[in-house]
Amino acid sequence: MRRREPQQTMQQPLQTQDDWATSVLQHDPMRLYRQKRDEAHRSVASKYNILGFISSGTYGRVYKAQSLDDGEGAIHAIKKFKPDKEGDVVTYTGISQSAVREIQLNREIDHVNVVKLKEVILEEKSIFMVFDYAEHDFLQVIHHHAQTLRASISAPVLKSLVYQLINGLIYLHSCHILHRDLKPANVLITSAGVVKIGDLGLARLIYEPLQPLFAGDKVVVTIWYRAPELLLAAKHYTKAVDCWAVGCVMAELASLRPIFKGEEAKLDSKKNVPFQRDQLLKIFEVMGTPSESDWPGLVDMPEYQSMKRLDHFANRFSHWCNSRISSQAGCDLLRQLFRYDPDKRLTAKAALAHKWFHEEPRPTWNAFASMPLHQMPPHRRITQDDAPSMMAMPTASQQQHPLQHLSQQQHLAQHHQHQVQQQHMPVQFGVVGAGNSGHSKPGSSASFASNVSGGGAGAGGSGDHRRKKQRLG
Repeated sequence: MRRREPQQTMQQPLQTQDDWATSVLQHDPMRLYRQKRDEAHRSVASKYNILGFISSGTYGRVYKAQSLDDGEGAIHAIKKFKPDKEGDVVTYTGISQSAVREIQLNREIDHVNVVKLKEVILEEKSIFMVFDYAEHDFLQVIHHHAQTLRASISAPVLKSLVYQLINGLIYLHSCHILHRDLKPANVLITSAGVVKIGDLGLARLIYEPLQPLFAGDKVVVTIWYRAPELLLAAKHYTKAVDCWAVGCVMAELASLRPIFKGEEAKLDSKKNVPFQRDQLLKIFEVMGTPSESDWPGLVDMPEYQSMKRLDHFANRFSHWCNSRISSQAGCDLLRQLFRYDPDKRLTAKAALAHKWFHEEPRPTWNAFASMPLHQMPPHRRITQDDAPSMMAMPTASQQQHPLQHLSQQQHLAQHHQHQVQQQHMPVQFGVVGAGNSGHSKPGSSASFASNVSGGGAGAGGSGDHRRKKQRLG
């Protein structure tokens, strides 16, 4: 019998650590995803040159920054959330519901008259939001005219600012979004004179909401711009609250001071919303005390009995308006925005079609087109802030980069070029200037982003603005 030869086998080489890691990654897609994500991730400081500090608020800090990724050195506003703090202890408890809501809305919208979120950067225990930069805001323009120029805003500038504001609001409302905090500090203007609605911190999607609007935020809209139905504690409200706020903003642009400047009654220790007596009185002094014939739903307001105890006032709006707005059509637009009954109040779409915008001077896409160079508002002030902050980001003086931000002379030259190139707006009925994406998708989910309350050049608010709002829930 033939003897079987022993079978020869090839000796397998020992598996190296790199081979083992590759094998694990091939069979663990989540680990592979995380590895590629980490490799692609870049820090804020590696992408942007921080030029200085703009402002801070309750929820974070805002910085002016210059992109390092393009040859033009585009300017942006970078915002960072503050962590929760109890005493001297800083804690990180994740992202709040209101922040997630903000994140979703900012990532879904795209319109020429709404501030544009460029990207969101997540770092360890930090959320940064990068917005397109805007050099001015309505409040800054108001202060510049009131304190420096000591002259009213001209009719062409006023009309262009209001037109673009309403145009942006039409877009938000067409996307079923209530802004709920329109005020001069939250409406931005680029150096090219383009208006941008900013700060969606209190905005809500009203298309099939998961909970009532009153449930999450008991106090919305800064007090001077708050609609009567909110002051009377309405549990249900509509897009009309934004239209009332637009009227307040338009009136402030025309008169250089708030039209209804009341004192806010603060929440008590149990977070109960008090009756806003003083603010209602300021409204009644101009618009008169509302009656049931003016507003059929008035008697159903929770604070109706409290309102009945207030003094009675006659309507003095015509006297107020005729001394501040020369056009009767302009006064009529404002009067319809100040209708007490939300169902009768002018909608944003109807406001844009109002005859005031058809009168000369016509609104222009560059709101500063008719403004002489020496009357232009100054650049937004930035500082090299040394105060304690959570942002471990080098300032411009600590970074080496050849790009520098525009000088005042370059800014004025750009303004002059836009003056030459300015064109009249097509006054029409509907949304003007929607972005590439058209309308957002109501109810869709998106990744992370959020504005920071307290102001900033990218999403609303002047650094020196001290008007307060409360955010609950």
